[in-house]
Amino acid sequence: MRELGARVRNWGRWGADDERGTTNLITPERVAAAAGLIRTGEIFDLGIPLDADGPQPGGVRMNPIRLMSENGQEQVLPGGFKWADDFVFMPLQAGSQYDSLAHVHYDEKLYNGHPGDEVTIKGAGKCGIHTQGKGIAGRGVLLDIARHRGVDWLEAGSTIGADELDAVAAAQGVDVGPGDILLFRTGWRAKFLTERDPHGFMSGEPGLALSSAQWLRDRDVAVVGSDNWAIEAIPGENPGALFEVHMVLIRDMGMTLAEMLDFEELAEACAADGHYDFFFAGPPLKFTRGVGSPINPLAIR
Repeated sequence: MRELGARVRNWGRWGADDERGTTNLITPERVAAAAGLIRTGEIFDLGIPLDADGPQPGGVRMNPIRLMSENGQEQVLPGGFKWADDFVFMPLQAGSQYDSLAHVHYDEKLYNGHPGDEVTIKGAGKCGIHTQGKGIAGRGVLLDIARHRGVDWLEAGSTIGADELDAVAAAQGVDVGPGDILLFRTGWRAKFLTERDPHGFMSGEPGLALSSAQWLRDRDVAVVGSDNWAIEAIPGENPGALFEVHMVLIRDMGMTLAEMLDFEELAEACAADGHYDFFFAGPPLKFTRGVGSPINPLAIR
């Protein structure tokens, strides 16, 4: 992992003080070009519902709890006016979400060499999700791994390597290049919708092989997202380590990750007309010093 991380590392590439990493690759020119991918104006929402029926089984993370603070039932106001308000209690990574570049680190260093102890009980002093506040928007590409394999969903622990990423892209007639937001479908969301088993969803997953980090670096991908909950295969390839793909992508490459997305409707539309690229708009919520953010990204075709 450390040898691979050293090869793909982006530290210093955008300056010694950079906290945004590969989203720097989403240039104004690339955003403008991506706007040309809007053919029909169809909008696909990729976020999962934020409610009690989500995939979080509790413990470290739970599904959102939403409570009403006012419902208007006991209000007596001029003209018959009534109003309602509510609030929510939830982990920032309870559903569809971004991992910020402060989410994981190793050897006491965050992305770009920022000190690991910058993450305190007050939050992320460096690389917090608020640094992505300009938004993450541009060319999105969907690689439908599950459809390519001819299965409803991949098995937990199943890895997706560089050769398969190339094969799926070629079969779909799409390229993956600099500044792209790469989305790959494993069918893991379909599994949850079929089984409604949070423990089964979270106990393992298919995902990227560690070697795929070089593939992403070679193509200068800006963001990677999936319908699973951790991007990488669980259990991982090395029984003696945890979340090695996370550590290389986030800490070494400076890549923002999008997790627990819903590609089911989008995948059907892409398969129907053969267009697997689109305009992607997925800004995070600007939680100052947050290490993650809920999102509801849009794919506009």
